[in-house]
Amino acid sequence: MKKKIIMRNIKFPDYVFPSVPAPPQVQELEERLQCCRNKMIVHGLSHLIVYGDREHFANLMYLVHFDPRFEEALLIMSVEKLAPLILVGNEGEGHLGVSPLFQAGKLRCERFQTFSLMSQPRDTSRSLETILREEGITDKSKVGVVGWKYFISGELKDTQHASDIPSYLMDILRSLVASANLTNATDLLISPEYGMRSFVSPSEIAFFEYANVLGSESVKRVLKNLQIGKTDFEVMQSAGYTGFPLSCYMTIKSSGNQNYGLSSPVGAKLCLGQPCSISIAHWGSNVCRAGWLAADINDLPTIAKGYISEFVAPYLEALYEWFRNLRIGVTGGSLYQLIENLLPYDKFNVYLNPGHLIHLDEWTTSPIYKGSTNKILSGMYIQSDIIPRSPVYGSSRMEDGFIIADQLLRQKLMELYPAVYERCMSRRKFMEELGFELPEEVLPLSNLAGMVVPFFLQCNCVMSFV
Repeated sequence: MKKKIIMRNIKFPDYVFPSVPAPPQVQELEERLQCCRNKMIVHGLSHLIVYGDREHFANLMYLVHFDPRFEEALLIMSVEKLAPLILVGNEGEGHLGVSPLFQAGKLRCERFQTFSLMSQPRDTSRSLETILREEGITDKSKVGVVGWKYFISGELKDTQHASDIPSYLMDILRSLVASANLTNATDLLISPEYGMRSFVSPSEIAFFEYANVLGSESVKRVLKNLQIGKTDFEVMQSAGYTGFPLSCYMTIKSSGNQNYGLSSPVGAKLCLGQPCSISIAHWGSNVCRAGWLAADINDLPTIAKGYISEFVAPYLEALYEWFRNLRIGVTGGSLYQLIENLLPYDKFNVYLNPGHLIHLDEWTTSPIYKGSTNKILSGMYIQSDIIPRSPVYGSSRMEDGFIIADQLLRQKLMELYPAVYERCMSRRKFMEELGFELPEEVLPLSNLAGMVVPFFLQCNCVMSFV
């Protein structure tokens, strides 16, 4: 691709703000549970144990729309069509009403006080062994355990039987179930080939669009309110955080934490002519921009004067090709190789996957890695997370969420959520006006989609093709 690249002053598109999405209906949650049982049958499992805590909540939230807040929780599912049982701590009981399944009487619950915080009452619970036996788990059962991760060949001695859930829970399960019959089943939820959460429904698209809009509008407000001499605490106040749950820390890198990744504000004053990045991640989105605290190239250090021509322009060209090739049926390995060729590691240091799947949690897994034969498929929710780094030029970033939707999924979205569909079409049109070429299956969710902002003090000046 050899298009001319320019910097262009724009007016930020004015998209209609979406309505707050409703929680999933009971019918959709029941369909998820049935799909999960079907996968259990395929994998020869009689029971599934799904662990969650405050950080690793997404699998539970997906299956029964319940997220542990201060505590842990455990979902016990049988392959038989019984209402699943969820074990919660003292404070989790009061939160169960967020689950439409629980409200409908289709999610059983029991207090298990070992999940409660220290020194709270913990003397009225049955033992976990007793509960598991009552749920039909015996030494003949074949039990899959869902934690946060599954493991690949070579990283552990026995990847199939290793689990990342707390050892005291695994110890109890191993006392009841033959070791060979107790396996890691996290892949049923997050595998890039067949994981349930790797493919989203129209209602999830609506939810994730809302999360992207919240994040992108917050990042936009921060960019518009950056001032040299203000502290990073002060500028992040302009994000206008609403209280919608975050999937990871809000971050800003400036003078006080320049050498630390993933750093929150530290109270340092913003200084002219330094790299800067801002990231805001709600449940279901992560919106990030990286550039310089500068109004134009004259504010950069002498060594970094080539920032646009030597760093940002090649990054934009790589984004162009990445989007142009983000098609159903393309292998993740080919997308990986594309970025490796266009952004050579010795100059751009793209170390992590150039794109990954995202859901309620910021990163589930990725079909895009070296040699991957996993294909890009309809229903995938992909983060444009291509991270170049340079000790001279800092970084540049356009990180937002994009849905891959075939004609059938687009039609369903248009019928069920017409306003969401129309906003996606408007964002596509804006990206095309900037010169991007998007396959018809790509639906942008963020209000900043397409915008690479090199100089944060002139945030309306973005990169564009002509």
